[in-house]
Amino acid sequence: MGEHRVEHDFLGPLSVPEDALWGAQTQRAVENFPISGLRFGRRFLAALGLIKKACAEANRDLGLLDPKLAKAIVQASDEVIAGKLDSHFPVDIFQTGSGTSTNMNANEVIANRANQILGSPLGTKGPVHPNDHVNMGQSSNDVIPTAIHVAALLAIEKDLLPALRELEASLKKKAAEFDAVVKAGRTHLMDATPIRLGQEFSGYASQVRHGIRRVSNAVPSLEELAIGGTAVGTGINAHPDLPGKVVERLSTATGVRFRLAENHFEAQGAQDALVEASGALRTVAVSLLKIANDLRWMGSGPRTGLGELNLPAVQPGSSIMPGKVNPVICEAVMMVAAQVVGHDVAITVANSHSNLDLSTMMPVMAYDLQISIEVLANVSRAFADKCIDGITANEDLLRRNAEMSVAIVTRLNPIIGYEKAAELAKESARTGVPIKKLVVDRKILSAEDAEKLLDPNALTQPSKDLLGSGG
Repeated sequence: MGEHRVEHDFLGPLSVPEDALWGAQTQRAVENFPISGLRFGRRFLAALGLIKKACAEANRDLGLLDPKLAKAIVQASDEVIAGKLDSHFPVDIFQTGSGTSTNMNANEVIANRANQILGSPLGTKGPVHPNDHVNMGQSSNDVIPTAIHVAALLAIEKDLLPALRELEASLKKKAAEFDAVVKAGRTHLMDATPIRLGQEFSGYASQVRHGIRRVSNAVPSLEELAIGGTAVGTGINAHPDLPGKVVERLSTATGVRFRLAENHFEAQGAQDALVEASGALRTVAVSLLKIANDLRWMGSGPRTGLGELNLPAVQPGSSIMPGKVNPVICEAVMMVAAQVVGHDVAITVANSHSNLDLSTMMPVMAYDLQISIEVLANVSRAFADKCIDGITANEDLLRRNAEMSVAIVTRLNPIIGYEKAAELAKESARTGVPIKKLVVDRKILSAEDAEKLLDPNALTQPSKDLLGSGG
């Protein structure tokens, strides 16, 4: 076991690893919550650093914090922002519901590092004190929700929305490429009237485009920051000008137009904005699940499946069956979607169990929302680059199936009526004779009219002349 130093808090003395930048309160959390091994990620820690830096600068400008101490706090916060001190944030996600342990972790790390910069040893709590100076004008109850919003919004703007736009572009490109490819439609997994493969892909592109809109619609709620509410939303122990100055500095540092919460009691008593954002992510996840599963079905085979599409072969699919290739990218998309839906349930339950003046499951909400954003962004890019862009169509098979589909008899409803059309469909299904040949053999249509009216491509769009020349 390595060397330790002894630190104190109001509960008494505690041994802390000698070279750790954290202090007694962080150490208690490490010992109290050996739950999962899950830790806050890079964006969240960077957001904490941004907040502590902005608060130090604002308190300095307000004449509340000695400029020398503020300079050291800012330098230490910059190291947190840059990720240089990530190893000193050991607290588990499953901890106190306010995130106090993580806020104090940040306060202790920044204070100790600032004291090092000023020439003082670790654990002295001077000249920079974690509570009195780093946490000046703040509470865990407004810092943590502020960090959640900052981290989530930066991840959405810089990662998720660009990734979804890339995926939409890939799907739109395929929609154009496949626009002339006719195939049998399917409803209830059964043959339906013809559709163009490009039309199907245009639907997928539209799903993603709507997803972009839904996620974008959640952004304004995340732009509201709780900072300044301190303990219960009243702003006790914070200078009244502090919140505005902090928000202004965060906006400048990130390029995102943050604003103060319209009501600090709402911003701390509940986390409805996170539920809203998570709901948008869930909808995107469900869209991607549907798209990926459709492609997996259409690419199934190569002998016993639908065999309509060729999905890129990106890796061997079996440890025992040579030559087998599986739709692994689609399956990764589907697993991410399932995870995001699960996270949404956790976030919804966590927020619904907020009590009185503080939401007390914020760490798990923060973690789940951030992970959902990150995995959706990453898998969307992989989906576009490693799957969508490389898909090809088995056009001959698709057209043959479209021409053989008994559902093309639907075009004859205005000519011979539903009942007689149903009889033709039944006979075609029983005998295997195509509808087009049956209507000619029965002299319902001439060969010329049958070719014109029952051409699968013509059946993929509305017809102005419902009766056609055979009427």
